[in-house]
Amino acid sequence: MNIKSFLKLVEIQTKVASMIPLLLGTVYAIYRFKSFNTVNFIFMFFSLLCFDMATTAVNNYMDYKKAQRTSGYGYETHNAIVRYNLKVPAVLTVIFLLVTSAAVFGILLFLNTGIIVLLLGALSFAVGIMYSFGPIPISRMPLGEIFSGFFMGFIIVFISVYIHVYDKGILTIAYAQGSLTVNMSIFEIIYIFLVSVTAVSGIANIMLANNICDIEDDLENKRYTLPVFIGREKALTVFKGLYYIGFVVTAALLILGIEPVSSGLVLLTLIPVRKNIKAFYRVQTKKDTFILSVKNFVLVNLILVLSIAGTLLIEVLYI
Repeated sequence: MNIKSFLKLVEIQTKVASMIPLLLGTVYAIYRFKSFNTVNFIFMFFSLLCFDMATTAVNNYMDYKKAQRTSGYGYETHNAIVRYNLKVPAVLTVIFLLVTSAAVFGILLFLNTGIIVLLLGALSFAVGIMYSFGPIPISRMPLGEIFSGFFMGFIIVFISVYIHVYDKGILTIAYAQGSLTVNMSIFEIIYIFLVSVTAVSGIANIMLANNICDIEDDLENKRYTLPVFIGREKALTVFKGLYYIGFVVTAALLILGIEPVSSGLVLLTLIPVRKNIKAFYRVQTKKDTFILSVKNFVLVNLILVLSIAGTLLIEVLYI
């Protein structure tokens, strides 16, 4: 397996779906709590990247193993195992090494922070594996958008904040003398969730767009995704609605003063996002319009990250 086939197997271009939430949580932690931990950021970066690559490789492997139809619908080019004639033992070795690396960095992160990271990390690992593996993988169910949006959009953002502020008491768990005590700053956790909504909706829509484009293919391969259940038209309505929810929440956070004024730049992305929504409504194919969901996600959330980072830079230089 060479570098090119490896990068295709793990679909390296899709890793923005995990890296941008990491950056969003990080800049928010610096802006809101004035805290940044370099070592924890490095540990999380490598753990997250390795595990994201591993889950993608597992997904491609399971699609290869469970495919009912092995021609048409771009099967020969979309699946890296088929396209590059990869050997199954080599693919399984790569998956094992990636999962192991992710676990090692995750354990180091836990040892440097606390039990919350261990619990959320373990839960994320379990969901990531179940997403593509098992008798009924999450990716083959109408729950995929919910799980991918929540875990990649919110949980990654939350952990990305928490690793910098784990000692500030926003969420703690303690066990002593038979009693389990959970303390949390409810409003801070709600704020983190609201900040992550653009990531949640954007990631959910990447999967939704993928599933809308694959309706016929999924029916052939017995993948009962959300668009298969509710139909193309309703799925397109959900696709559009999720973006608008993100913009409404962003406006609310500006009014509440949770995000800096510069985050108002995100609202300007409504113009290109609406244009992309209309284009996707006209044609839904992997070749022509699926990429629009990725562009929308990157545009909205990268602008949010950069706007918060810009505010931080101004504070450092002029305040």
